[in-house]
Amino acid sequence: MTESLPDYSLLDSGGLSQMIFYPRRDPSRPPEHAEDHLFEIAPGAHLGVRLYISNPANPTILYFHGNGEVAGDHDGIAPFYYHEETNLCVVEFRGYGKSTGTPSFAALVGDGPTSAELFHRLLDSRGFSEHRFVMGRSLGSQPALEVAARASGRFRGLIIESGAGAIRGMLSRVGLDPDAGAGAELAAAHDEKIRSVELPALIIHGEQDELVPAARALELRDLLGSGERELVIIPGAGHNDLLWRGQREYFGALGAFVLRHSP
Repeated sequence: MTESLPDYSLLDSGGLSQMIFYPRRDPSRPPEHAEDHLFEIAPGAHLGVRLYISNPANPTILYFHGNGEVAGDHDGIAPFYYHEETNLCVVEFRGYGKSTGTPSFAALVGDGPTSAELFHRLLDSRGFSEHRFVMGRSLGSQPALEVAARASGRFRGLIIESGAGAIRGMLSRVGLDPDAGAGAELAAAHDEKIRSVELPALIIHGEQDELVPAARALELRDLLGSGERELVIIPGAGHNDLLWRGQREYFGALGAFVLRHSP
């Protein structure tokens, strides 16, 4: 486990945040068996949270959503987690849904461990099971990996959907050389952070993912330091239809992974 945070502000100063974030608000109210919370991530800064509850005695997943998504988008997805006897806690990015502030890559990653601390505090206050997992979809894989590297102590496993580990492409996108100078230093520090992850890991990815090619999932699997690294590729699935094209494979793998690590 690593304690130091790579300086991701280098990406923001290069303009990455203006390129990748698509924040939107979410006025929706939580459905039955769900409740909304605000995590005070820093003085005056709050992240929107929707906690979907199947049963407090069941395992709970701390979930970081994908870009352009908000917590309310998971109202129709949460019942699939209930079927796997799992609770789902969706945490929004800054500026998304009911969160305050402006999104940045450095904040996205840095908010991960604080979100994890507040997640544990919330569940502890309600008497929830100690069987807890961290998960990230697409861009949300970055804070999930940060939690796995720096705040893994109370988590049983890491789940990544449609995500990538390496940031070399992001560096190139903002004109930084990932093989020289400050760009190379950041890429190396980021890779070392991922290598430090020891939690059992499940990676689910679409074979035809047009935004994050499946090769990135292979790279992430090989980079993780986890002793258990399971990769599930969903045939014919892309980036945003993965859940629907491979619903049985997706939740079969997720449910089995959670059960295996919730003795």
